[in-house]
Amino acid sequence: MRRILKGEFGAAYTSDYVIDEAVTTALTRTKRLELAIDIGEFILSSPRIIKLRVSEDAFNAAWELFKSLKERFLSFTDCTSLALMEKNGIKRIASFDSGFDGLVERIG
Repeated sequence: MRRILKGEFGAAYTSDYVIDEAVTTALTRTKRLELAIDIGEFILSSPRIIKLRVSEDAFNAAWELFKSLKERFLSFTDCTSLALMEKNGIKRIASFDSGFDGLVERIG
């Protein structure tokens, strides 16, 4: 994450869906509301992270991907990330999820 925030891989992007997952995961795993809020505030206030919104077009593209990538077992949020990457010309994803392998270059 430090290398990403330093810009070693170009601009850093996230989406409203990924922020939702990060905050919810922090809350459910730690049961610490303040930690979940801190994570959300860090992402939302960071000038180094560009926040993308899942539009209706991106949502529909993600839904088609979700239905077509049956063997990948990617979440719908993962598919929204792929749709936003396509729409915005983003070439790499930072993820530990090997389901992205072969679809996009993964930084993990």
